[in-house]
Order: sequence, then structure tokens, then C-alpha cells
Amino acid sequence: MNRPALLLALALSAGINGPAVAADMSGHDQHHAQMAGDAQLTVAAEDSRLLVKYPQPLRIQMLANMRDHLSTMGAIQEALARGSFDQASDLAERRLGMSSLEMHGAHEVALYMPRGMQDAGTAMHRAASRFAITAKDASATGDLRAALASLATLNQTCVACHAAYRIQ
Repeated sequence: MNRPALLLALALSAGINGPAVAADMSGHDQHHAQMAGDAQLTVAAEDSRLLVKYPQPLRIQMLANMRDHLSTMGAIQEALARGSFDQASDLAERRLGMSSLEMHGAHEVALYMPRGMQDAGTAMHRAASRFAITAKDASATGDLRAALASLATLNQTCVACHAAYRIQ
């Protein structure tokens, strides 16, 4: 079965089984089931993001970089939850900020990016460096609000890029 047909079959089967399953669920569980069904329908819809093609070794590197970015975001959140603002700052700058460009081989992967994707990547790295400064400030003031707002801005740069671009 080809991929579009398989995705359509999955989406349809979710719709067929949904009402019977929903009758046995609490309101909260029904909400999550509906969200899962919506996600399946979204997967079945055509992906309108711009496809960016990389040579296989750089594709693997780029995907590894993005997994590291996601892992780093989680580690930053954990550090903030513990009140370890300096650690959150260091993680952000070293693994996401402007200081991380060489570590991630940004120059090599950028050669294959359309200009908008390059700009989105630069915006993410700059937002991470700004967050690092804000987290350091929180270490002195104890006020977490500005650091959380800055982290949300950083996360939004990731979401914006992933909403616009995809890798083969």
C-alpha cells in the first residue's frame, strides 16, 4: 500500500473507532483522544513545508543537531526547575547559542539551506544567546519570569522553522 493510502486508511480507522472508544472515556481522556485523531488527520494532509535536500552525510548531521537542540531544551528546562540558572545559561550558550555554530558545523549545513531557513537558524542561535544572558540575570535576581519568557521566544524560533521547512 502506498504511503498516502496508508495514512488515509489510518485516519479513517481512527474516525470509525473513535465514537465507540469515546463512550468509555472521561472528558479529559476524550479530549486527548480527539487531539490524537486530529494529529492523524493532519499527517494525512499534504505537507506544504518547503523541502530542503541535503547530501546524506549532512542530512544525518542536521537531524542529529536538531535532536541535540531538543535535548538541550529539555536540559535547560530541568535546570530552571531546579533553580540552576547558571547551568541553564551555560547549556543554552554552549549548545544552542552563537557559540555553538562551529560545534554543529553550521557553515556546512547552511550551504544547502534557502535564505529563509538560514535566517531562521540565525534567529534561533541569537535567541539562545539572549536567553543565556537572561538566565544569568535570573541567577542574580532570582526572578524566573524573564528567563521563562526568553525561553518561550527561543522555542518559538524552533517551531517557526519546523513549520516552514522539512528535510528529505
